Amino acid sequence: MAFAIDGLASGLDTTALINSLMQIEAVPQTLLKRQVASTQTTLSALQNLNSRVAALGERAKELLKPQALAPAAASSSSDAVTATARPGTAAGSIDIIVDQLASRQSSVSAAMSEWTAGPLTISTAAGSVVVDPASGALDDLVAAINASGAGVSATKVSVGGGLARLQLTSATSGTEGAFTVSAGGFTDVVPARDAQVRLWAGTGAEQVITSSSNTFTDLLPGVDVTVRETSTDAVTIDVARDDATITESVTEFAGMIGQLVQYIATNSAVTVSNGAGGSTTKGGIFTGDSMVRDVRSRLTDAAIGPVDGRSPSEIGITITRQGAIEFDEEKFTAALADDAAFAQRAITVIAERIASASDLVSDKYDGILTQKITGQESTVKRLSDQVLEWDARLEQRRTTLQRTYAALEVAMGQLNAQSSWLSSQLAGLSTGQGSKR
Repeated sequence: MAFAIDGLASGLDTTALINSLMQIEAVPQTLLKRQVASTQTTLSALQNLNSRVAALGERAKELLKPQALAPAAASSSSDAVTATARPGTAAGSIDIIVDQLASRQSSVSAAMSEWTAGPLTISTAAGSVVVDPASGALDDLVAAINASGAGVSATKVSVGGGLARLQLTSATSGTEGAFTVSAGGFTDVVPARDAQVRLWAGTGAEQVITSSSNTFTDLLPGVDVTVRETSTDAVTIDVARDDATITESVTEFAGMIGQLVQYIATNSAVTVSNGAGGSTTKGGIFTGDSMVRDVRSRLTDAAIGPVDGRSPSEIGITITRQGAIEFDEEKFTAALADDAAFAQRAITVIAERIASASDLVSDKYDGILTQKITGQESTVKRLSDQVLEWDARLEQRRTTLQRTYAALEVAMGQLNAQSSWLSSQLAGLSTGQGSKR
């Protein structure tokens, strides 16, 4: 509600006067707003920290998965043969000769204008299927074969003169996909054939291995070999521990630890700045926060604590005088080459400790940092509610002041009117008495 009361009787800037009084009245709300802003800043920083700790915990748990620190790399001496190894595959080597590739059977009918042989039977290793086309039209026969589930696909190929031939192709490569047709004079143009390789060729231990596809699954335990060409010379398949992948994973993990510890340190530092008015000291968002200090301590201890009585510095994880966590990739690579068992064991133990610390700190229900964040969120809500309550209180106070000053102006106006009337009456009396004399 607005009151146009400025200077009606008193000549005062009543609006400015009320605004000044309201600034004083609003001091408690201003302090509350500052407290809300400060708490929200702290809350955001804690949420950021919590997310970082949780992400580090998830990365640690990934390293704890079976064979996560035992990747293997397989290689081939020929571009015509590829090999892939699954995690945990043991190192090894073997020579193979590729005698033949797998193929799908393909059979072609005689040239014809229509199908006159009636129903036909397609037989495979899975059984026989009778195909009865809707008519003698070749398109109907093709559709019936493709819809029959017989394990073959049919295609009509025009050969000129109004004639066409049917091509049937097995859906499965290798001898398992072989088929026969009971009618139509079909001729096999590509035989059903398994891929074949020889191990230990030319020796008394020579062994022939076949596969319905061109991929030999688990030719070595955990190693799949795919062939694309035949060979007369032996192709060597080598399997070795993939140190490069291990080092990459550990480098990422150690980097996350170092970045998290540095984030806490940076936001806990006290800075001193010098200006014209002298030096100013300012604390970080986490300065003096014992819980955050405890989080940093837990993570640091988990990273640099001894493993089986040996220091993680042996695998390149160290702590500086300033409390930063650093990782030496070259030192880890060397440690992995010299003593892989300890290097992998050390990373596993550190990952277990980091995962445990992360759960304690950032569990979405019981984490100590999670609970603190919940408390801060409650504080922000409570303070924000108080700010809103002050909005209503201050609005009411402003209305009261406006009415009070408006009433004062009215009263002063009435007094001014009475004063003017009395002055005029007195002036009239004085004039009348002067004329009698």
